Amino acid sequence: MSSNLERRYRRVLRLLPGWYREQWEQDMIAAFLDSWLTGDQEADEYISKAAGPSLAEIASVASLAARLYLTGPGAPRRYAWGQAIMRAVLAVTLVQATRGLDVLVQTAWSRHLFGWLPAPPASLVAATPGGPWPPAVWYLVAYAWIVAFVTLALRYYRTAQVIAALAIVPDLVQLLVGQFTGRLPAPYVGPWAFWVLLNLAPVLAMTAFHRNAPPATQGAWLLALPANYLLVAVPLVAVQAAGNSAWEPDFSGLYCLLVALACVAHAPRARSRRTDSSCVWSLTLAVLAADAGAYRIFSIGDYLHDPHLITVSMVELLILLAAAALVAPDAARALTATPAPYPHTTAA
Repeated sequence: MSSNLERRYRRVLRLLPGWYREQWEQDMIAAFLDSWLTGDQEADEYISKAAGPSLAEIASVASLAARLYLTGPGAPRRYAWGQAIMRAVLAVTLVQATRGLDVLVQTAWSRHLFGWLPAPPASLVAATPGGPWPPAVWYLVAYAWIVAFVTLALRYYRTAQVIAALAIVPDLVQLLVGQFTGRLPAPYVGPWAFWVLLNLAPVLAMTAFHRNAPPATQGAWLLALPANYLLVAVPLVAVQAAGNSAWEPDFSGLYCLLVALACVAHAPRARSRRTDSSCVWSLTLAVLAADAGAYRIFSIGDYLHDPHLITVSMVELLILLAAAALVAPDAARALTATPAPYPHTTAA
């Protein structure tokens, strides 16, 4: 009686890896059917024809499949990719949190909340984007990215994903309104690339974080936020305050240069120690280099009117590629390294 309903669920469960289906498919099918069937023959016959996997159940199976493919047992390549993606997501979320902290600090400075500081120059007066949202929304977005990073580092993974997902909505609405009203300058590629590569992609990749994933080092990541602000944002503010903003790279260029510096700093460790952790960090930097390089390429379209800026962008891209080449061999070793033991019993 339940054969039709069972077949529909089995089709959905094909999203899962084969080794996982062999162990858990029958139990999952039984649980799914029990949630629908009532024991009444007529009612169950109708349910078997009309009912089926709900969107929530399909999304749950797809999410589980993504996690298992990334960190499945006996799969060094998947384990390494899973670890690299998690660290890359933390790094990109750190960048967003640093940007959010910079917005809040500059807003407080512009409003003279720091009585011991002189008034900021006009170039540093905080301004929020125009469009459909009031300034308060952008301040909330800045707060949201900070909270998302902190909760992610503290291993509240689903909370961080929900907060980050809400934080990217205003930017999406801003882009859609700007494109349909003509306020978004052509060719539209740069802003959309930023939203996809630095907003949407990290939120989707947070699926790799789950209770069975090896935890991140909380203290180091939490300290990275104030350190990143002091070492990156504060010098940029000082350059702007000194009236040398022409020397400041755009965000895409800054992203490329930061990843390149990280690759250069990690290169000696990648060459000498060759530990599993070093290999995974090299793969992480390779993922970040791909993300930064893609954004740099797409954002060049914003400078079609300025050959000099196109040249600068290409130089930044070449620097990134050269730096990434230093860790590429170590990143390749990460794909064949032996993974840590996987907790089979709790995966279900």
